[in-house]
Amino acid sequence: MTKIIDISIDDSNLPPPTPEIEQERKVAVFDLLEDNSFVLPDPDGKGIPPGPYKLNLAIRDRRLVFDIRTEADAPAGEFHLSLGPFRQVVKDYFQICESYFDAVKTAAPSQIETIDMARRGIHNEGARVVQERLEGKAELDTDTARRLFTLICVLHWGG
Repeated sequence: MTKIIDISIDDSNLPPPTPEIEQERKVAVFDLLEDNSFVLPDPDGKGIPPGPYKLNLAIRDRRLVFDIRTEADAPAGEFHLSLGPFRQVVKDYFQICESYFDAVKTAAPSQIETIDMARRGIHNEGARVVQERLEGKAELDTDTARRLFTLICVLHWGG
């Protein structure tokens, strides 16, 4: 099975999330566990353990860390990615989300729909960055990348 079956987010050093951020996190984790595609390639034939996998996401030393383990909790891989390529798209995503959450309270449906389309566009851009940064390390589909981008945003919230 080439999928993630458990996900944890090490947010122990982060400030508490807002209710909106916490809701985004819960939905992303739920959706990710319901349906995802996550494959660790083995181009060198080193015998990377097959999935399913457990994933722990964290920010350590200003780097995004993907700690991947097997179902039996044996190490399967660990990637340390620079946060730099994520910063602008995460910032843009938070700004559009704030606009969206504000609009939902008072704006006309057409305005909400316009903001939501922009939000989805930025979210897709974030997913593309996730896929680029994981190229050669992990293979994932667009929906999995979108959900991981949401979780990366949650980690950036306090980063």
